[in-house]
Amino acid sequence: MADAAERLPEPEALFDDAQGPRIVPINPGVPDPALGVERRAEGGLTLRFAFDLPKLPHIMAVNTWTHQQLMNGALILAVLLLAGYLVFQSRSGGEAATPPAQAPAAAELRSNVAASFNPTLESPVVGGGTYVDPMASVIGHVVIGSGVFVAPFASIRGDEGQPIHIGDGSNVQDFVMLHALETFAQGKLVEKNLVFVGGEKYAVYIGANVSLAHQSQVHGPAAVGDNTFVGMQALVFKAVVGKNVVIEPGARVIGVTIADGRYVPAGKTVSAQTDADALPAITADYPFATLNEGVLHVNHEFADGYLQASGGGYAGSSGETRPGATGGHSTAGAPGAGSGH
Repeated sequence: MADAAERLPEPEALFDDAQGPRIVPINPGVPDPALGVERRAEGGLTLRFAFDLPKLPHIMAVNTWTHQQLMNGALILAVLLLAGYLVFQSRSGGEAATPPAQAPAAAELRSNVAASFNPTLESPVVGGGTYVDPMASVIGHVVIGSGVFVAPFASIRGDEGQPIHIGDGSNVQDFVMLHALETFAQGKLVEKNLVFVGGEKYAVYIGANVSLAHQSQVHGPAAVGDNTFVGMQALVFKAVVGKNVVIEPGARVIGVTIADGRYVPAGKTVSAQTDADALPAITADYPFATLNEGVLHVNHEFADGYLQASGGGYAGSSGETRPGATGGHSTAGAPGAGSGH
């Protein structure tokens, strides 16, 4: 290395304006040098490589190669590797060099598409302190209150029958389906496919502090009153369910009205109003009298916790925050419920 350093030209030799662009060999005594520096007319330097393939001995005799031959061999290997990489990139379409496009924020909330039965485009409105999981789907004319937890794979589609309303503090668990029959046809409302709550018309109305458990379905026209529990795989269709009701897992409520404070036994189908009127009342000794209280407790904490973990979640259209975001959800009116969780 010391000898090589002694043979390097002086820096001023590279900048001889009288001679113009030139090649300065690293080893002046070697004809047709393998490595040189060329000064460009427009300024700057170009590193020049030159090698003669026939001068390289057989690859199996690499241990006998001179320093210059080793340098030439290394340059050839580098060029071959670069060429191989470029060929690979061209054949693979260059995907590796293109960063993946980022999904838009809140991609699980989106507008409906225009249709003859729903010509107006509507986007979901979500209240403060509500968490909608990225793997859930909320489409069209849907209004979700504050402090609601929407779990993964829930589907809330206000793209046919609409609007769909979900009250404050409710929870929509995994694989729950909310949908409705068309509420607009031939330029006018389809009144038979709407329910009336508080003087307003809805395709689906879910009250406050309602629990819709895993895989349950509420298909409009339908309404579910405050503090009601709809059990796993239960179905509510063309029905009105009162407040403080328990629909046990697998039950089906079709085309009837259920009074406040009743329960539907597991697996039972209630499709006649006489059967609905005969449903038992919830009493203190009913095993699931306070079931919804515990379910709300868990899912209220889910809403708070996942919001915190995700860095915010969804603020309402007016930027409101949910009262009791630190855990003060109200469950007043639920059977056996306390003042809050």
